[in-house]
Amino acid sequence: MSVTTVVGVDGAGRTHRLRQLATAANGPAIWFAGALPPAPHEDQLTIVDDAHRLDAATLRQLTAAAHGGVPMAISRRPTIDRAELADLDAAVATGGVEFLAPLDHDGVAVLVATVTGRPVSPEIAAEVLAASAGMPAVAAALATAPPGVTPPALLARVQRRFAVLDQGVVTTARVLALRLDLGDHVLAGAAGLEIDALAAALRTLHDEGLLVDDRMIPAVADAVLHELPAASRRRVHDAVAGALMATGADPVVAAGQLRAARAATPAAGAVYRAAGERLRFADPTAAAGWFDDASDAGADPASLIAGRAEASALLGLPVDADSPGDARMTLVAGAVAAHQGRAARAAELLLGAAAPGPMLAVPSLVGVGQADRASEVVRAGQGTHPAALVRFAEGALASAQPAVALPLLIEAAEVVERANPALVLPDTPHAVAAVVAVAAGDVASAEHLLTRALATRIGGPVAEERHRLLLAWARMRAGRYDTALHELRTPITAEAPGRERLLRAALAAGIARRRGDIAGLREAWSGVEPLLARRTVDLWQVEAIEELAVAAARLRRSARVEPVLDLLDGIIAGLGRPVTWSVSLHWIRLHMAIGTEDTDAAGEVAGRLAEIVKPQAGTVGPAEAAGSPAEVTERPAAQWAAAAQWAAVLDGRVEPEAVLSATEDLHAAELPWEASRLAGQAAIRTGDPTAARRLLERARELSDPDETAAAGGLSEREVTVARLVLGGSTHREIGAQLYIAPKTVEHHVARIRGKLGASTRAELLAMLREMFGD
Repeated sequence: MSVTTVVGVDGAGRTHRLRQLATAANGPAIWFAGALPPAPHEDQLTIVDDAHRLDAATLRQLTAAAHGGVPMAISRRPTIDRAELADLDAAVATGGVEFLAPLDHDGVAVLVATVTGRPVSPEIAAEVLAASAGMPAVAAALATAPPGVTPPALLARVQRRFAVLDQGVVTTARVLALRLDLGDHVLAGAAGLEIDALAAALRTLHDEGLLVDDRMIPAVADAVLHELPAASRRRVHDAVAGALMATGADPVVAAGQLRAARAATPAAGAVYRAAGERLRFADPTAAAGWFDDASDAGADPASLIAGRAEASALLGLPVDADSPGDARMTLVAGAVAAHQGRAARAAELLLGAAAPGPMLAVPSLVGVGQADRASEVVRAGQGTHPAALVRFAEGALASAQPAVALPLLIEAAEVVERANPALVLPDTPHAVAAVVAVAAGDVASAEHLLTRALATRIGGPVAEERHRLLLAWARMRAGRYDTALHELRTPITAEAPGRERLLRAALAAGIARRRGDIAGLREAWSGVEPLLARRTVDLWQVEAIEELAVAAARLRRSARVEPVLDLLDGIIAGLGRPVTWSVSLHWIRLHMAIGTEDTDAAGEVAGRLAEIVKPQAGTVGPAEAAGSPAEVTERPAAQWAAAAQWAAVLDGRVEPEAVLSATEDLHAAELPWEASRLAGQAAIRTGDPTAARRLLERARELSDPDETAAAGGLSEREVTVARLVLGGSTHREIGAQLYIAPKTVEHHVARIRGKLGASTRAELLAMLREMFGD
């Protein structure tokens, strides 16, 4: 008769396998109970269960019997930890060695059916397999327990094991029961073991049948945690948190591990806080979640204030920043004030903050007309602040001369993109540069910078909204309305900062103005009037204020906006009345006069513009003035010439060639809608039919957006109409914008539907969205 060794961890079915061998033996089988019979029979199989538990003398006795020819079958754990056990294994294993592997799906199904006495579904078998890792003893315990209840037999088994195991091994088991992906050094630190001792502890737990591939069996882990008192579990969480940080683990990874373990102790809270600090600028949404977890875990509330405020500010969420406290909170308070459109308050807070606060204050100082203070800050900060912030400040300070300011702001934007500062920025160089570029008639640079800002996510989510709105604004000014219409159709998920609410209202008013939509103007004005009542506008909002001021004039609310214009006039005076911004302010007053058809006011504005621009440009015309002094760019020169023509047109004096020349200059300065309107109004007011036709045709040409590439077989005019239909404009609104009759618009829409094969309006809109990517 052969001898054999059955090897398996506890609970793998060693005893069950020995019983099968005993049943299959050719002769009688006896179970070893501490001593061999005086004269064992050569056909009698001696069965030794749990040989690893026997003492050295007994193991030597069994080894001698095996060498003497006594048939024998033994079972043991995988680990051979003594020479005597090794000798017995060598003597017995000549008949073969069986390693008991975990059961597969079919094996678990058979076991569960045997234990319960009823068939088992494949789904139940799969659940038991997953929870037991195929360990027979665990699977049997699960099969006999009610669903969702820790099996009493499994709980008792864990308790018995822990009662006799070394404390370091028990602690290791409790840490493993959290089912975290911990490295060996972290696991050893949490268990209070040296790394060599950890290997022995893992080997013991494996032999005990608690682990599979150094991972705790899920059902066993549940039993270990069920057996663990709440206070002890908190100690385990603290040990893991301490070990993670002591071994230099990435706090975000460490926090993820502790969150998975549902750790909620002050030590875990410290890790959650560290994760929030790590992510507050890179991923403020995740950081806010970590700060919440830290608070729930009992972290010191004072340690969370600054980090939470920084993350919230970047997300555009409310921040209690009026009582700043420490240096970080002062910087946050200044940035939030800027986001809310309170430039004076932002400058005050940032000037009182530690570096780089004063340098960050410069754009706000310029925005409220305090150029002298801004210059002092820039001079004092040279060589002591990050290059990006210095260039940003220099560019904002030079905004009186766009040709000088833009290169500095572009350089600042490029540096920020390479190394986004760990700060809540009051504004971004991309945004300020875009405002300056649009004011100078350089929409292409504005688009380029804003697109890059959106791609690189400079300034966080709160800045992303600003960049989107400014991009829509720049394109609308250049006669392309798709982006603005898309932005206005996008639902607002949260209350936007005051600065962006004003800009969004200006977009709405601009679109309504271009459609001739009085109801839209009224809605835009009513939404923003409370913001304007605060008198907190600044230089960087001059262009946006134009649309709101015109809306106020059209609605007979000019008195409400005059204080705002006076405030802007004071700001521009504080900057030395630079040409670009002075012209922008007077351009607002011109269009208010146009909106109310106030001929005298329009003539007065035209005279003031001549006083501002003509001395700078000399005697050259608007087209040449851009090449004169650096301060006179193409756009102010074009606005000067157009203002004179507007005053004449409103007074009934139309000089077609002069009007057409002015419209060319406006179009070149990226003001095509204004050019189209001047030509259209001149056409209406001239008494010369030939001139009227020329002017009206020019108005129609200028009203087309720049993006007129044919698509889907549509003509350029049909593309224009299609885009406006997609934007939600009515036939009347499209006609007012393109200077054609609503009936003509209807014919255009009918031809578009025919070319695209759309049978219904819904189908037409769906096809247009696909065609234009909306």
